[in-house]
Amino acid sequence: MTQPLNLISDPWLPVRHRSGARSLIRPAQIVVGLENDPIIDLDWPRADFRIASLEFLIGLLATACPPADHRAWGQRWRQPPTVAALDAAFAPLVPAFWLDGPGPRFMQDHEDLQSGSEPVERLLIDAPGESTIKRNADLFVHRAQVGRLGRGAAAMALFTLQSWAPSGGAGNMTGLRGGGPLTTLVLPEEGAGLWAVAWANVPCGSAADPAAMPRIFPWMAPTIASGNKGVVREGVNAHALQCWWGMPRRIRLDFAPAQGAPCDLTGRVDGVLVTSWRQRPYGPKYAGWIGQPYGGAVIHPLTPRYRQKATTEWLAVHPQPGGIGYRHWTGVVVSSTDTNRLPASCVADWRNARAVEIGLLDTARLLAAGFDMDNMKARGFVESEMPLPGTQGADMRDALDDLARDCVGAAVLVADILRGCVRDALAGKGTVSVDVTLLANVRERFWLDTETGFFNTLRSGSREGSDDMALKRAWLGMLGQAARRQFDATVKLEPDTDPARAQACAWARTRLFTAVAGTSKEGVGLLNMLALPVPVKTKTKTARKGA
Repeated sequence: MTQPLNLISDPWLPVRHRSGARSLIRPAQIVVGLENDPIIDLDWPRADFRIASLEFLIGLLATACPPADHRAWGQRWRQPPTVAALDAAFAPLVPAFWLDGPGPRFMQDHEDLQSGSEPVERLLIDAPGESTIKRNADLFVHRAQVGRLGRGAAAMALFTLQSWAPSGGAGNMTGLRGGGPLTTLVLPEEGAGLWAVAWANVPCGSAADPAAMPRIFPWMAPTIASGNKGVVREGVNAHALQCWWGMPRRIRLDFAPAQGAPCDLTGRVDGVLVTSWRQRPYGPKYAGWIGQPYGGAVIHPLTPRYRQKATTEWLAVHPQPGGIGYRHWTGVVVSSTDTNRLPASCVADWRNARAVEIGLLDTARLLAAGFDMDNMKARGFVESEMPLPGTQGADMRDALDDLARDCVGAAVLVADILRGCVRDALAGKGTVSVDVTLLANVRERFWLDTETGFFNTLRSGSREGSDDMALKRAWLGMLGQAARRQFDATVKLEPDTDPARAQACAWARTRLFTAVAGTSKEGVGLLNMLALPVPVKTKTKTARKGA
């Protein structure tokens, strides 16, 4: 008879080693082979599972054995724990991590819910829903691709859904960070192993008190149902560490003997498979978690946040079509000047202290990922990486952040002017008949065209004695060149072009060129954005009459 699976003490996480070898490990084994063949990545066939697994491991470390402060964090970075040490740290949490068997089950309702079964495929956020299937509209992501999951894959599907739960109709609550949050992670250096990536993002704090487990792991106690106006608040009826283990959906998995059949997702054979699940509406409603303090971090430590103004609540940032790039630098890497947009605590901690602590100022990269959701519909899973340059000392870091804000602000202005000029050239002023996709593509190409220049500018600005004014002038020149290239590549005149349209194109091109040259009203705004001097206009004397 197959024994129940425990996600702490049993191997279930698929990983890939530097040598190319693949294996299944239990969480404590992320430090296996650090000297000769470290684990370099998770080996799921789905990108969302990979990011969610990183969140799982970071949350596990933050719950069981977080560093007390940045000095303790640096000591553990330089001297990683052994497998035995991590096993001992995780041991008190074992009762909360049974996936099946009697008693509380990981990320599943405390009660054995009585309701109709749903196909296991619908645990996947991007799987077609019942309405989509009824309308026969599953054109890009087809139905019936996953009919059975091994317990490891089922555990990660469940964790991903509970952590990022999108809106799902009446009574289907969103995740603790809202539906489909953006996850940002620091990758400390090229080729960093799984342990290094996880530890780089663990916030400082205190290990969980076993007595607090029902307030940390909501499946260890009866559900606080939102249908009874129940709200889960940190410090009231939940521990701050529940930010890693939020459970907004009331779900129970159905387990059955595998009889030799493999998991449809991983191809692995498990003694037990999950083919369906049951749910009830009105699980816990999480309120006020995004902006609450959490040790040296902010809930949730891996997600940037924003608010409309100082008097409104904090909200989690969500992915957008096209992914995350340098245009999102303010709010994802640095705070906005009005402090209404703030990066994730893991990013702030790295840039403010940890990079300096271990001497990795120029090697880190930022990984940003998550589902781009349109209410209940997943438009796609986006994942982006970009450099995360740093510098020594608070004053130099503040100067570098100011340079980045100014450069991004100027690029936004030029992108908007470029889009307006293309629209005017192709459709005339005051109209919006130009295909919206065309205008969006012009902007996207502009951002891609200027990305390398932006990061080169920041690298130059991170050096001691750099000339910010010279860097900004050079940046403005790069923006102008990219904008002119995109305009000329999009707006093309033929010999038989209508004269009125040709004139509109000429005016639009002149508007763009004078703006990026700083010689028009829009150009003055651009110079002001970069804090560059505005040229003084010289008055020309007119000849007197009769002279």
